[in-house]
Amino acid sequence: MAKHSSNGTAPNLGPATERDNWRGLKWMMLSVIASSAMTIAARIASEELDSRMVVLGRGALTLITMLALLAVSTKLRGKLQFTDLRGHLIRGFLIAISTQMGFYTIATIPLATTTILFFTAPIFATILAIMVHGEKIGPRRISAIVGGFAGVLIILRPGFDALELGLVTAIGSSLTFATALTMSRNLSNADGPISTYFSSVVIMVIVSIPIAAPAMTIPSLNITWIAILTLVITSTTRGISDIEAYRHADAALLTPITYLRIVLIGLAAFFFFDETPDTPTLLGATVIITATLYIAKRERTLKNSK
Repeated sequence: MAKHSSNGTAPNLGPATERDNWRGLKWMMLSVIASSAMTIAARIASEELDSRMVVLGRGALTLITMLALLAVSTKLRGKLQFTDLRGHLIRGFLIAISTQMGFYTIATIPLATTTILFFTAPIFATILAIMVHGEKIGPRRISAIVGGFAGVLIILRPGFDALELGLVTAIGSSLTFATALTMSRNLSNADGPISTYFSSVVIMVIVSIPIAAPAMTIPSLNITWIAILTLVITSTTRGISDIEAYRHADAALLTPITYLRIVLIGLAAFFFFDETPDTPTLLGATVIITATLYIAKRERTLKNSK
């Protein structure tokens, strides 16, 4: 992959020189909605297909869609540039491995437990952001993160007897995804979210082909095709939203917002898969929602006072 522009010169997308936490917050809310829908669609598709094939099918259709858009849009082609090829390759590989492990977890572990285990990713991302980007957080954000994490622990307690392999892949997916998110800001600032997302899709498809080869099959059910198409739309939305959110806002601020996925996925799991949350789950969700709403309200107040 190389730089590309209609006039022969790669466009220069300047970095987000000023942090805009409220803007990042809105992008993260969109990511939360998209990722929740993606989780449900992945579970539905996995009822017929092996999870490795679900990842490949989603990636292939996403790549085809993006290539079609690039073919007809000079404006989109002009936004493609890859100034840090090594960074794109590493991030794309991390996303590919994270997705493979994550979809396996979704297919084999109850959704409530799956979602909770994935919440180690924002914690990893916050720690990495402090270490790599030198982000500074105040006591109120620390309290919100601690409160959200406490809610996760409350929910995790009754669900820790999940399948051992699914537990390992969930933690592995969270760690690799958090590392990829930490790399997203520099790549997005340099090359833009379209380039950053496009490179991850290309690399994901390349990595997933040999992984999915033993399970290669074509869906026969209409619901499976609908689920895969939903995956294409929601994963693209989630991918770009994550990049933009972490480009504009501190990871410490975004972490509590992601906990809203517990509520959305919990409701969907109840209606689609007859999974009923128990008392600890409801208690933990209450703690998480309280922390999330507080940090969002606090950020809006700070922004309006400037």
